[in-house]
Amino acid sequence: MSKTTIGIIQFAMQDDVEKNRNKAEEMTRVAAKNGATIVLIPELFSAPYFCKEMRAEYLATAQPRAGHPLLARFSSIAKELGVVIPVSFFEKSNNAHYNSVVIIDADGRELGLYRKSHIPDGVGYEEKYYFSPGDTGFRVWQTAHAAIGVGICWDQWFPEAARIMALKGAEVLLYPTAIGSEPPAPDYDSSDHWQNTMLGHAAANIMPVAAANRIGTEQAKNGNVVTFYGRSFISDHQGKKMAEAPRDKEAILTHSFDLTAIGELRRSWGVFRDRRVDLYRDLLTLDGGGR
Repeated sequence: MSKTTIGIIQFAMQDDVEKNRNKAEEMTRVAAKNGATIVLIPELFSAPYFCKEMRAEYLATAQPRAGHPLLARFSSIAKELGVVIPVSFFEKSNNAHYNSVVIIDADGRELGLYRKSHIPDGVGYEEKYYFSPGDTGFRVWQTAHAAIGVGICWDQWFPEAARIMALKGAEVLLYPTAIGSEPPAPDYDSSDHWQNTMLGHAAANIMPVAAANRIGTEQAKNGNVVTFYGRSFISDHQGKKMAEAPRDKEAILTHSFDLTAIGELRRSWGVFRDRRVDLYRDLLTLDGGGR
């Protein structure tokens, strides 16, 4: 038996970096006390979601990975608690900027970096102004508690990304997130669609999936308003939600999985054995290979 307990935290971000980091630490500690061995924190949790508008001043908040105080702090926390923590941050690399995650193992070591691959561009989610497309590819890390694959928010909508991480040996897929209402259509609710897409990844790849979202209403200086809809969740390997947070309240969720048993089931189903890679070349085109 290989028991792993996934913990996710959900909260609203303030205009105070230190308060946000303190909140994330406090909730991470509670999740670990509740048995979590992997703790997932929402995307870019140090600050309000600045991508609601295009303002050059926010570019100055990016920092290099090396010597980043947030990573140092959560490395210490991970080591103290014996938990794995993917840490989301705004990365500066020379003249490039990325939406990135560093995977911190249960002994406090940094295992590696993932840079968000799919960068959205829409009213209220104007990330292409801030982030270059990630160049790391989709990666899997063997941590002390599981082999994990991590995508960031918009990545979660792409089954190709989930499948690649599964092919590379992931046992669990994790998605730190910042998603909510659409400023041009504030009554439109994509939260079911959002969840169902990732539940499909869990079922198709026969592995648990977890997503940690933020809550709260944030208004940009240009008037754009986004209400983040929470509903962070943990799914089992069949796409069934094991735990779900509310739309508008802080939450700390945990659920335990026997990854050995799930791995045996995944092998017995043959969904990877029966793949027809010779028929999938059109996936490498934007238009399905049409001429």
